[in-house]
Amino acid sequence: MEESMEEEEVLIYEAMMDDQNHNNWEAAVDGFRQPPPPASSIPVSTCESPGGQLLAVPTVSVDRKGPKEGLPMGPPPPPDANGVIMMLKGCDAAAAVAKAAPAPTPSSTININTSTSKFLMNVITIEDYKSTYWPKLDGAIDQLLTQSPGDYIPISYEQIYSCVYKCVCQQHSEQMYSDLIKKITNHLERVSKELQASPPDLYIERFNIALGQYMGALQSIVPLFIYMNKFYIETKLNRDLKDDLIKLFTEHVAEKHIYSLMPLLLEAQSTPFQVTPSTMANIVKGLYTLRPEWVQMAPTLFSKFIPNILPPAVESELSEYAAQDQKLQRELIQNGFTRGDQSRKRAGDELAYNSSSACASSRGYR
Repeated sequence: MEESMEEEEVLIYEAMMDDQNHNNWEAAVDGFRQPPPPASSIPVSTCESPGGQLLAVPTVSVDRKGPKEGLPMGPPPPPDANGVIMMLKGCDAAAAVAKAAPAPTPSSTININTSTSKFLMNVITIEDYKSTYWPKLDGAIDQLLTQSPGDYIPISYEQIYSCVYKCVCQQHSEQMYSDLIKKITNHLERVSKELQASPPDLYIERFNIALGQYMGALQSIVPLFIYMNKFYIETKLNRDLKDDLIKLFTEHVAEKHIYSLMPLLLEAQSTPFQVTPSTMANIVKGLYTLRPEWVQMAPTLFSKFIPNILPPAVESELSEYAAQDQKLQRELIQNGFTRGDQSRKRAGDELAYNSSSACASSRGYR
């Protein structure tokens, strides 16, 4: 009887202990599954949506008890339904904003290109051209027109060519061409006045200097303005810069002095070596370059320096050509030119031996 009562007491005690342990386990689980805090206290992390806007995403931090505390590690709690709905709404709003953004139009692209081109090349106004660019060109032209043949001029050809290029690109070609013609015209008018004041014995030599100096300057001026010549003079005026500059010398210098110069040239021709052959050749060839029609004023003079001026020789006029050569030799002797030592020259009868063999040998050399 007593043993049965003791067994009942043990069973009752064990049942009470089981109920207490069960209650403690439920309390622990309830503490683990606490309700989420209010929205204001939830830390927010940002994420960038496809549309470029930042969305607020709630970050849920859960403190889990490890197995050391006697609780098994369970799966993470499910995300809050309110946080998921808010994130989806934010993504939809970002997509709507991205769709509503206007696409780039061609006009905006053109504006960008235009602004970029302004940075690549600054605009040159007419005031900039007159105050900055043309003074550089004016000084360089002055030096080129007044230099002596063979002199070195300390100017930057690259800088001058760059100035011409920029002015042409900025639509200042017409003004630059007008300034160039005016500049050279004023220079040639001064040269013409200096020639008019020259005495007759220096007239030919000074004309030769002026002609050579100007033609030498053109060899530098024309290449420097080649960009203007190509895109303005040849395209719009249908002319060439070199031809225009040669025409200026013809009109302002040569035409004004041709009738004073030609008699002096003919007189110098009749007196051998009154003018050096190089000076005579330069003037005659220069006049022919300026205006070929001037050959008619003195065809014999021009024929001595320019080929094919006179008609071809005719056999019937050979005696006249020989007479002219003999006359020239007599004039040279009269003016003090000797024929040199003639003692070593063989007599004429010695040259006549075996004429047939001499002719044969000459044909062989030909």
